[in-house]
Amino acid sequence: MKKLILVLCFSFTFTMGQSQEKKVLNILAIGAHPDDCDSKFGGTAAMLAKMGHNVKFLALTNGDAGHQSMGGGPLAKRRRQEAKDAAKALGIAEYEVLDNHDGELFPTLAVRLEVIRRIRDWNADIVLGLRTNDYHPDHRNAGAAVQDAAYMNIVPNVAPDTPPLEKNPVFLYMSDNFQKPYPFQKDIAVIVDEVIDTKVKGLAAHESQMFEWLPWTNGTDPTTIPTGEKERLAWLKERWMGRKPDKSTLEAVKKWYPNVDVANVKQVEVFEICEYGKQPTAQEIKEMFPMLGSK
Repeated sequence: MKKLILVLCFSFTFTMGQSQEKKVLNILAIGAHPDDCDSKFGGTAAMLAKMGHNVKFLALTNGDAGHQSMGGGPLAKRRRQEAKDAAKALGIAEYEVLDNHDGELFPTLAVRLEVIRRIRDWNADIVLGLRTNDYHPDHRNAGAAVQDAAYMNIVPNVAPDTPPLEKNPVFLYMSDNFQKPYPFQKDIAVIVDEVIDTKVKGLAAHESQMFEWLPWTNGTDPTTIPTGEKERLAWLKERWMGRKPDKSTLEAVKKWYPNVDVANVKQVEVFEICEYGKQPTAQEIKEMFPMLGSK
């Protein structure tokens, strides 16, 4: 009798252990340029990577035009190294940069097939992309390429050199502020206050963009940009922390964090569910983003 009880207890524990085992997710964020994913998804990516999930960033161009005083091969080489440094800062698994020219991206069949191959190779559960309405043609076309790859991931005769996925991933749009043809829908909201310093370090790794190109495009006096590492991080953090969540963002936060006082929330990353991929339930969203409601 004692032996039987022991066996039953062992069986119950083993079964419970199996049911409590959490799946490791494969997450792929796709932008047009090195640094696109970092600004819109860097905090959430750092949190997911810390939880043990596999996160990859993919830039569809090499960024070789995004600078006021350098370009071509030297800039592409610099930006590829910056992407590697950003991945290290964020703790994500990989940051791949394709060799398409900055400012010349089109959602061609060749680009679509490359996106399909990358999604399949990563065996993605979640794919994040840009919307197709944006000021930059590369952003619009990168969004179109990701949308066109949705569903085709499961079609065996498309890109047959790469095994198709058995199921379509969840496709999400990363945030933007454009209003036409319709405003960005804040379906999912993730509070990233606890990793804001990590996110800033990831952004700071893109030195050519954060401290040179983007300030130049905004007319920032270059003499006001610090040169020391600590000072630069503080300067960049102040610029990002100045972007307080608006009313609609805080309403999305309330939905996913019902016990949080939104008055204390400072930094949020929001995502829209794309209609072309798997349509997740609220419970599945909580499983994909385990930090939701945890505050």
